[in-house]
Amino acid sequence: MVCPEIYKIVSTKPEESPEGIEEVLVQEDKEHEIVLYNDDVNTFDHVIRCLIKICEHTYMQAEQCAYLVHFTGKCVVKTGSLEDLVPRCTALLEEGLSAEII
Repeated sequence: MVCPEIYKIVSTKPEESPEGIEEVLVQEDKEHEIVLYNDDVNTFDHVIRCLIKICEHTYMQAEQCAYLVHFTGKCVVKTGSLEDLVPRCTALLEEGLSAEII
């Protein structure tokens, strides 16, 4: 679920502009991500219930994220603005899960 950074290419040919503007790669605003980490405490069922309730995942999405966390150690479970992610990450932490916003 990791989303690549979004870029926009701005280009004008020198003959179209007296200033001779070259092609420029401009980075668009990058969304933030909640990363969920593996632990030895929480059950699959608890993690799945939390992802459904807090991150609004479907059961299948939540189950896949739980398996990714278990086997790889971490998984991006939600992307968006800080205003949206901070309360969700706080709720995950209050449920005893290990998560952070990056």
